[in-house]
Amino acid sequence: MHKLSHQSGDAWVEHSHPLSFKSETANNGIERLVVGVPSGTPSIFQSLVDCLAPPYFVLYILHTPRGEGNAGRYQSSSLGSREFHSFLERYSPFLSRDSRLDLWAYSPTEKATVTWDRHNLIHAYGPINRFSSSLRALGFRNGMPNVSFPHQHHYHAEFDADAAGVLAEFDWHFSPLHPEDEQ
Repeated sequence: MHKLSHQSGDAWVEHSHPLSFKSETANNGIERLVVGVPSGTPSIFQSLVDCLAPPYFVLYILHTPRGEGNAGRYQSSSLGSREFHSFLERYSPFLSRDSRLDLWAYSPTEKATVTWDRHNLIHAYGPINRFSSSLRALGFRNGMPNVSFPHQHHYHAEFDADAAGVLAEFDWHFSPLHPEDEQ
């Protein structure tokens, strides 16, 4: 099971980004890194968040529910490193293989954000040099990951219980989707 696939001949196969990242300036003028997440490996997201000082606020953006809750933005209260790591470990199979969500982590201490989206792309805003060093230590090289090709997102019934578990994990603050969250 995987969250993103591309067409290869007559078959749809898993799309796995190469170990690549690129620095770019976002539309709002802020510098960020764009990182491809090979096979949806959650440890890459965790490594980048670990570059930031806790506490963290997690934003779980449920844009394509399968009955587990309402589409919207679910924000956690302040989480320490241990709580954040426990959450990622508990739900990593779901987070890495299902496209119904995007996941963000924000460090108010550093005013920095790391986002992991349904295309297995991470956008990291904040200490670019720390992020880059962490990625290079994991074997990443400069290059531009993208999904500018025909692709499919996958929403697996096998993860419906985990999706419901995520919503029960914290006392989330709910808000509606933003236009850019919707598929």
